[in-house]
Amino acid sequence: MITAIKDFSKLCLHTMTTRPWTIEECIRNYSEAGIHGITIWRNAIENVNLKRVKTLLDDSGMDVVSLCRGGFFPSVNAMKRQAAIDDNLFAIEQAEALGAPLIVLVCGADKEQSLEKSRDQIHEGILRILPTAQQAGVKLAIEPLHPMYAGDRSAINTIKQANDMAEQINSPWTGVAVDVYHLWWDPELREEIDRCALNRHLFAFHICDWKVPTIDFLNDRGLMGEGCINIPVIRSWIESTGFTGYNEVEIFSNIHWGEDQFAYIGKIKQAYLTKT
Repeated sequence: MITAIKDFSKLCLHTMTTRPWTIEECIRNYSEAGIHGITIWRNAIENVNLKRVKTLLDDSGMDVVSLCRGGFFPSVNAMKRQAAIDDNLFAIEQAEALGAPLIVLVCGADKEQSLEKSRDQIHEGILRILPTAQQAGVKLAIEPLHPMYAGDRSAINTIKQANDMAEQINSPWTGVAVDVYHLWWDPELREEIDRCALNRHLFAFHICDWKVPTIDFLNDRGLMGEGCINIPVIRSWIESTGFTGYNEVEIFSNIHWGEDQFAYIGKIKQAYLTKT
């Protein structure tokens, strides 16, 4: 059963959605718009005092949903693999400082090796950072990416692969992030969402739309209702599992980034109520 969204209590925005704004502007403007869920992208906090950001978050009544992103574990180069581990450990420090309970992992791939080898390195990488994440109280969410990114961004391309890996790792601190942009096409999506929830691995739900035609596979994501994804149906599957987390709006769009961001926020809120 699909129920309408009635308010903004479960609306979260990724700072990348309003990329032109600084982290300070995101916090202030989201809060003033009545949006109190925020996922912070690490590019927004480069060379920024995290204690000051945490104070701004607390003063604005913001709920930090997650930190994005960790991952990028695979490489044929051992030094690059170690550098990725070090960067993920730093991301855990950042998440802890900001009060983020979750890091989203864009797991990575290397075109110079097989997808199977990259998946082995992803598994190893997560195991290496997991004790530190658990000690910091930060969960890790494996985010499967659309197969078009298999060559360079992620060797985890279906929710089944993400579920398989989460089950292999077998830790309450490791789970899955479901992003409709990457998974809407998957014929096993509903079954794997249920499997994910059954194992208590459903950690996050990201929304946007797939525009037809799309002019850029990275930076032409649509506002909810601008494309072909049946977001309300997928949301109903998510909610039927008992998931009570945020609906996270994550839009990469050269078009929307070029708009007045305050007007854009208004469009997001309207689409959230009517198209999500």
